[in-house]
Amino acid sequence: MSELEVNDVSMIFDTPDGGTVEALQNVSFNLKQGELLAILGPSGCGKSTLLNIIAGFLSSTSGSVSNGSKRLHGSGPDRGMVFQQGALFEWMTVAENIGFGPQMQGTPPEEIKKIVDDLLETVGLQDFGHKAIYELSGGMQQRVALARCLANNPDIILMDEPLGALDALTREKMQSLVLKLWKETGKTIILITHSVEEALFLGERLFVMAPRPGRVKQQYTLPFAEAGLTQDPREIKASPEFIAKREEILSMIWEMEEEIMGNNQAVGM
Repeated sequence: MSELEVNDVSMIFDTPDGGTVEALQNVSFNLKQGELLAILGPSGCGKSTLLNIIAGFLSSTSGSVSNGSKRLHGSGPDRGMVFQQGALFEWMTVAENIGFGPQMQGTPPEEIKKIVDDLLETVGLQDFGHKAIYELSGGMQQRVALARCLANNPDIILMDEPLGALDALTREKMQSLVLKLWKETGKTIILITHSVEEALFLGERLFVMAPRPGRVKQQYTLPFAEAGLTQDPREIKASPEFIAKREEILSMIWEMEEEIMGNNQAVGM
């Protein structure tokens, strides 16, 4: 089984005024194949920077990222990204969007059709393959984005606030879909979110990051994602165990936000 290894990753950005900003400091962790990690923390804690380094969109200042025995340099087909906005091709149909990756890899047309048909079924869009993207709701577009990512068969799926733009009801339905896809595909998933409730519900593992320089402040191993595969999400989120953990993490993040505000005010004085 392949394992994602993030080893001592740090990131320093240059600023226009000639200064620097330390976005990440010595972040290290391992993820076994098939684990689902949720990452949250206050604004400016380096969540998206870390995800973009793993994706290969950014090169870290120091440290390394490996998938199994392979050290990762730049983006690659072993990692797929799902963004907050679907980033879909508006001029293509749903089926054409999903099949784009396999087509670029030279997959035969009959095999592409099977991949697309299977994924349309998986994400509940079997009757929408011929539709234009603009004809779909936001939630349906994110289903297409998930299917397009899966069509490339990556080892690791990276999600940057993939449900953040959806209304509350659609977001909850999509959370259940993410859990379903996680269990059915066996993919390793890393999900960035600002929602404590979402991170608790989806994260088999959960990291709370501290702000600048970004680092992992607290780690949790949680039972709620596994429970969400068979139990009603509302019952899970209303349970005393879920509420207690939610309040614990909310208090932790609130304290960090207060510290950030205090530091900013001190700098401005």
